Amino acid sequence: MTAPPPPAERILLALDRPDAASALELVARIPDLRRVKVGLELFTAAGPEVVRALRDRGLGVFLDLKFHDIPATMAGAVRSAARLGAELITVHAAAGHVALVAAQAAALEGAAAAGVASPTLLAVTVLTSWEPARFATELAIDEPLETYVPRLAALAAAAGIGGAVCSPLEVASLRLAHPEPFALVTPGIRPAGSATGDQARVLTPAQAIAAGASSLVIGRPISAAGDPAAAFAACCAELEVGPTA
Repeated sequence: MTAPPPPAERILLALDRPDAASALELVARIPDLRRVKVGLELFTAAGPEVVRALRDRGLGVFLDLKFHDIPATMAGAVRSAARLGAELITVHAAAGHVALVAAQAAALEGAAAAGVASPTLLAVTVLTSWEPARFATELAIDEPLETYVPRLAALAAAAGIGGAVCSPLEVASLRLAHPEPFALVTPGIRPAGSATGDQARVLTPAQAIAAGASSLVIGRPISAAGDPAAAFAACCAELEVGPTA
């Protein structure tokens, strides 16, 4: 049996920063950091160069741009993202089977053309900011989240996508349906005692890993801490110990 990755490899620090300088300053304060998430805010401000700068520092990059468009446009965007050497790239499962198949093929093509490792595409199911009642009323979707999310994950898996982004509360059921190496990446992670902020469906780091998560996206509990390195170490220590009753 393959040994699980060390805790530092399981954490993706969300670099929700307005510019490259502040993002790079943050990662410099956490020497043991291994992997980071670049989302819409930072990528819009700093562009592809920030991905290259982070990779030059030896960090794995999760490029979380949530591509959702017609198949040709999604494929083109994923192809370009793969050339940057990102190890994880998000697409929306709701784009449908044809678009997901096209995106997966484009990811392989882009990485091969650039001579970098092929990324794992992650299908976004339902954003963790949604809570069930508001999801139903605002989007007029009658299907409960507990069946809607698995249906989108299954759609992605059937298209050859390598994993999904989901709420930590959905990890256990999705892991039963999709064993490793299908990746399950979970935002909505809050260490014990942390404020939930704009996340509606959350677990602690140890709880999410115990449920079957592959990697955890953690942002403000680390980045907003007075000592980000200590906060990161505390999250890693929690993963070492495991969930408490």
